[in-house]
Amino acid sequence: MDFLAEDYILDETLKSPVGGRGSMNRSAESTQNVTTHRKLICIGDPMTLPGDFPEEDVVVVDGSIAVVDQLEDPAIDGVWIARDKLPEVSELRGISQSGIMLRDMPEGVALLDTELRVLWANRRLLKWAGLTESPVGMSFYEVLSNPEIMGPDFCPFHTALATGDESNSTLHTEDSRYFQVHAAPMMHPDHSRQLVVTVNDITEEILQQQKLAAIHNAGRELADLRPSEIFMMEVDERIDLLKENIRHYLSDLLNFEVIEIRLLEQATGTLMPLLSVGIDQDAADRQLFAHPQGNGVTGYVAASGVSYICHDVINDPLFIPGVANSRSSLTVPLMLHDQVLGTINIESPDVNAFGDADLQFLEIFSRDIAFALNTLELLVAQKANTAQQSCDAIHSAVALPVDEILNDAVNVMEQYIGHSGEVTDRLRRVLRNARDIKQTIQQIGQRMTPLEAVPVGHQSPCHTALRGKRILVVDADEQVREDAHELLERYGCIVETAHKGDEAVLMVRGSDETSTYDVIISDIKLPDYSGYQLMLKLGMLMDHVPMVLMTGFGYDPGHSIVKARQNGLHAKGVLFKPFRLDQLVDVVKTILEDAEDKKKTLSADAPNASPNAGPTPDPNASPAPGPNAAPAPGPNASPAPDPNAGPTPGPNAGPAPDSNASNE
Repeated sequence: MDFLAEDYILDETLKSPVGGRGSMNRSAESTQNVTTHRKLICIGDPMTLPGDFPEEDVVVVDGSIAVVDQLEDPAIDGVWIARDKLPEVSELRGISQSGIMLRDMPEGVALLDTELRVLWANRRLLKWAGLTESPVGMSFYEVLSNPEIMGPDFCPFHTALATGDESNSTLHTEDSRYFQVHAAPMMHPDHSRQLVVTVNDITEEILQQQKLAAIHNAGRELADLRPSEIFMMEVDERIDLLKENIRHYLSDLLNFEVIEIRLLEQATGTLMPLLSVGIDQDAADRQLFAHPQGNGVTGYVAASGVSYICHDVINDPLFIPGVANSRSSLTVPLMLHDQVLGTINIESPDVNAFGDADLQFLEIFSRDIAFALNTLELLVAQKANTAQQSCDAIHSAVALPVDEILNDAVNVMEQYIGHSGEVTDRLRRVLRNARDIKQTIQQIGQRMTPLEAVPVGHQSPCHTALRGKRILVVDADEQVREDAHELLERYGCIVETAHKGDEAVLMVRGSDETSTYDVIISDIKLPDYSGYQLMLKLGMLMDHVPMVLMTGFGYDPGHSIVKARQNGLHAKGVLFKPFRLDQLVDVVKTILEDAEDKKKTLSADAPNASPNAGPTPDPNASPAPGPNAAPAPGPNASPAPDPNAGPTPGPNAGPAPDSNASNE
């Protein structure tokens, strides 16, 4: 097929350009084609054709674009371009150059007809399809071995042809490759509608998306513990399960072989090993800290919270090898709410083994690991809290009844002191056993509570001074006594209670060297005494009375607090109801510190001090003592009778009324 162009002004008689027919390069074969009704495409005015051509053998078109459709006819022998259409040659040249570019594009390109048959395809599409011959005439889907259409448009070509709009879809082939196709209709009024289809290989992108989805699913499964598992598994078993899941996903999903995970101890900065796979034992046991210097890449990442890729360990001054043949590493922090929980370190025997994709995958999975660790910690803490609540409930139920036993026991023991040593000894055993009941419940609660998640405040470093301290609370209000048990025993205090002053005196008198009280908290108004009067009576039994007085809303009509302060009450030894827990703790700690200071002072002044001396009672404030209310200082002495008190009262009698005493 020849392209003929009119180069000169035509001779109107001959209808041929000056210079002869040789300038048109018409061959004998072309002449033969014309005589055998071969067709000629004419771009422009057919009157410019050289010679006489039958009208039925000439196909007249307006432009070069329309030539493409007409060239499908095998009878076309050539194309004639009139002089006034010669600028269209540049368009043909552009089409030719565009064809070369399309042929060598890195994306696949195809031209389809309305039946989705291939009219033309470039080399890239042929390579992806595995074809060595032209696919012209084949169905587009047949070219790609009838792939699965994954959407979003499940009929992209028909949509483009029917609507005239562009359409997209994703194809999945049998050999697990993914192609994105884009179909754009090509419309021209002079020829039928066709489709320009571009094809991109998105296999790597899809596989990365699938890997990301698998990582997210793995992350959710890390801490996905069913209620039955939570109930049946111990803390160590849950940790082992989490470690196994982490190892499985890092090895099988991300294809990492050398793995080390360390958790950061916030208090010390120590990076404690949690999981080691393929790491030398010496490296796994190595002590590392969250510090940028001298602790390898792991210490640097833990200190900075920034991921680190070591492309070549030989040229990296931070790197400390985990295995002998390591050549590169990838380390990312375990982050939760901008807080570093630990690190994940991956090593490889190849140089430059890790890239941006590996970093992205590991950072995403590290966040899931951090959330899983946090969830596990919350579960452990919840179990600890539940166990503690159970023990607290049991302890609360028995605390006041045990206090009643103690009160009754010391009351009875008071009557037998000096009369029956055997009964007294039995009663002392009852006291010890009753006290052991409460302590045993507390100890069981501590054993039931996992050490990894002790409830807040249970072993608070700020209140270690309270642990093991014996507190006596004296108040007629049962709720106050229950609250004292609940609030103080959470810090490890040993709390005992009494209803009134007489019981408190007996509790103090009945205690031995192992059961003396470190702090005594009393209401200023008891059924039998004022708080100040109780303080005076206890002063006859103790070298120093570690007293705290409570009053409601500052109510103190008998000036009990003022008198007590005048006779040795600490300036901060007062609680105003209702008081907060922190106020109670602060006052108790203050009295404990003051008592410790006084013990040191008494020890230094022991040669000159009277061991049983107490504060001098105020004669106008102290009531006339009853038989059990003002006992003699000696441990076994009976109370001295008051000649003005009338008949001898019973063992629990309160103080005789005094005309000058105020019983607040």
